[in-house]
Amino acid sequence: MFAPRSLGLALLLGLLPLTASADDRTLDVVAPWEITGLDPSTSGYVFGRMGIAETLVDTDDDDQLSPGLATDWQVDDDDLTWRFRLRDDVTFHDGSPLTAEAAAKSLEHAWRKPGMLDSAPITAIEADADEVVFHLNEAFAPLPALLAHSTTLILAPDAYGENGDVRELIATGPYRLASLAPPQRLTAERFDEYWGDAPAIEQTSYLAVGRGETRALMAESRDADIVFTLDPASRARLTRNDRLSIHAEPLPRTIVLKVNAGHRFLDDQRARQALSLAIDRSGIAAGLLRHPEAAAAELFPEALGAWHLGLDASEAQDLERARELLAELGWEANGDGILERDGESFRLTLRTFSDRPELPLVATALQDQWRDLGVDLEVAVGNASEIPSGHQDGSLEVGLMARNYGLVPDPLGTLLDDFGSDPDNMGGDWGAMGWSDADVASWLATLRHDTDPEVRSELAGRIATRLNEAMPVIPVAWYQQTAAVGTHLEGFSIDPLERSYRIEALRWAE
Repeated sequence: MFAPRSLGLALLLGLLPLTASADDRTLDVVAPWEITGLDPSTSGYVFGRMGIAETLVDTDDDDQLSPGLATDWQVDDDDLTWRFRLRDDVTFHDGSPLTAEAAAKSLEHAWRKPGMLDSAPITAIEADADEVVFHLNEAFAPLPALLAHSTTLILAPDAYGENGDVRELIATGPYRLASLAPPQRLTAERFDEYWGDAPAIEQTSYLAVGRGETRALMAESRDADIVFTLDPASRARLTRNDRLSIHAEPLPRTIVLKVNAGHRFLDDQRARQALSLAIDRSGIAAGLLRHPEAAAAELFPEALGAWHLGLDASEAQDLERARELLAELGWEANGDGILERDGESFRLTLRTFSDRPELPLVATALQDQWRDLGVDLEVAVGNASEIPSGHQDGSLEVGLMARNYGLVPDPLGTLLDDFGSDPDNMGGDWGAMGWSDADVASWLATLRHDTDPEVRSELAGRIATRLNEAMPVIPVAWYQQTAAVGTHLEGFSIDPLERSYRIEALRWAE
């Protein structure tokens, strides 16, 4: 844990000189996620968020793709060759220049390791003058979005050993790694030769702390300047602390119900719509998650642009309409209030897991809410692996899980897995089950290849609308990134795509 941050106590312990000034201070960031090593394929998300390393492609304040280490990019007429032009006068932390050869070699290392690039149809990565060139064996429009992912951070040639392992983190960000003590801690210092605007804060540190209660205590005691990911109880308490400001931002990670649309009770979309209409999303978001704004009537939050439909979660519950839809399908309530049809009761088993502690709580709420509809729901809390295994063997009826649609700024990669191109049994382990839609398959295939922004925007809206109508997965709530920030800091904001902690924009308050 950090040393005490109280100025009086720190002076007594000899931790600060009597002349300490704001410029001598270290910005201390605390979050749950451990640092597993130097390689971006395993810990790139920490190095990217802390401003130590950068990617070819960045995102802007509207969560759209924007220039990073590449100023622009284009695809050749054959749609098989992408060219990314590098910035001039960018220097690595060891003083060596960023060249197309260095960037191409770094990306080739990333391509050979588990990460985003291994999902793209790449045949070769090479340098051509000041451009990094990707050769593909088929058109692949999402490539620029993949190059914004933390597994594609650009490192210097001397960062790698002969076997391609990362032996030293030499990157281009506004901060340079000063020390690393996996799995918990790193420190960084301002890189004065940075190509962009210089950060105001000179020194930073990161500490991985798994327990939410401990993180909250560190915010209260000022043992940390910024603490990410607050549990609901701690957030409520910290809101009353006038030395802290509390921030929240919806993330493209959604709590969803994966529904077996091949099940005899669920094979008509009216049944799935009825289950959705019976959910009190606002109650779950406010009462259990303690984030009223987390209620989600659709899969994709606003950060995902054209994929977001702007539906009002407060209008998504209609129990009477849900009963009407099920009555159309022949369901009638028995003396116990449970729906019956052809001698069978409407009984389902919902599988979920406790790795994310909010999921069993949400499952219990759904059990009560669907009971009001006449559906007898059994909740089974087990391992996360039981949902994909239930998909594979056909035994899953309903699964409650969290799905991240924002691993990169374009959710297409995830959607291709979840609602894929097989018209007979569309969907992957974490996506649709027993459901197919030829239109969605066609639209996804077009998005995979078509780079026209207007076409992509229109098709994104079509797919989001069709998924919301057919309900192969049912949205419940969006996750919220939360942070407690000391009021002695200015300029804080949350990146809804979780690519950056934006610490280069921070400054000490006067």
